[in-house]
Amino acid sequence: MLYALSGSLDEPGGNVLFGGVPTQSIAGDELLPADKRKRAIGLEQRPLGGARFEFCNTADFYTAALEHKPYRARGLVSFGTNLLLANADSRRGRHALASLDFHVHADLFMNPTAEQADIVLPVTSPFEAEGLRIGFEVSPEAQAWLQLRHPVAAPRGEARSDTRIIFDLACQLGLGEHFFEGDIDAAYRYQLAPSGVTLETLREQPGGVGVAVETTHQKFAALRDGMPVGFATPSRKIELYSRTLFEHGLPPLPDYEAPLVSPSARPDLAARFPLVLTCAKSSFFCETQHRNLPSLRRRAPEPEVELHPNAAAERGIAEGDWVRISTPTGHVRARARLDPNLTPEVVCGQHGFWQACPELNAPGYDPFTDGGANFNMIVSAEATDPISGSVPLRAYLCQIERLAP
Repeated sequence: MLYALSGSLDEPGGNVLFGGVPTQSIAGDELLPADKRKRAIGLEQRPLGGARFEFCNTADFYTAALEHKPYRARGLVSFGTNLLLANADSRRGRHALASLDFHVHADLFMNPTAEQADIVLPVTSPFEAEGLRIGFEVSPEAQAWLQLRHPVAAPRGEARSDTRIIFDLACQLGLGEHFFEGDIDAAYRYQLAPSGVTLETLREQPGGVGVAVETTHQKFAALRDGMPVGFATPSRKIELYSRTLFEHGLPPLPDYEAPLVSPSARPDLAARFPLVLTCAKSSFFCETQHRNLPSLRRRAPEPEVELHPNAAAERGIAEGDWVRISTPTGHVRARARLDPNLTPEVVCGQHGFWQACPELNAPGYDPFTDGGANFNMIVSAEATDPISGSVPLRAYLCQIERLAP
């Protein structure tokens, strides 16, 4: 809306929608019948949320697995994720995974989520498998660039790429006709055909190939049958007033509402948990990974929580003290780091600590018990956004206490 109101949507110097390389869609949206789409977990509660695009958030998945609502989730195939530490309600998530009839996880390394699986499949790293990228999004030139990543080492053991696992599984399930009978090269060629670039060309030119793509502006104003094409909305306009939201009994205009777990929304909790808890990821690590690498762990050896010096002084906390972060859901510990740029009512934690680094004698942390360092274990998904299902990972209530040395 701000882009539209300021006249910078799809305008030079503004938020431009770059032209893309013409390709053949391989999404397979047409293969999912309408009656199956209606069974998406979470759709009934939030018909405008991610479930209408077949996305399922972890809170709804856990409910389906544990409470059988809207039906029982029985199985899961997961690829390269650590959902128990990357999402709220880690303990509930572990119970949900344990309740499944079958869980397969594909990954490079074991992690707390993989440990819950019945079978863990070894996968290749990006250095051991081909990967096709069409468009790099950051500029018109980059968006018109195609590249086929070449493997630089052979896979170790029985490791296969995610793509290979999916294609092989599809063939075993009798779905080979939708997966080019397991031929990944044939799939790449089909996808690339409209671009005019062949798979052989990309293999011969590992640096990539550019395609002539014209970037135009104000594409919404282009005429079709004498009328502007507009946008993918019911009115074909940018809807500052959303009739779709209105028809679902939701506010049609944007307005501020306090988070569902906040001092104003939950004064009953604010007396015991007066601070607002937010989080930010450490730039030294990738989400929940790499704390076992000495070169990185040396730079950030322990989990930290940032708070204002005034808030720290009120609680007898000094820089570097171990503190307990308590919420209505549980408590974890971290090192205090003082930051005068924060407002005194806000503290900022980090998610993703669980791995040990033996080379530095840096400990690991149990991700499912109080007193560990798993930030997401102390944030509940119970108070989700009623439209999107978003979880308050950056807006919760907490208290900070100094731990004895």
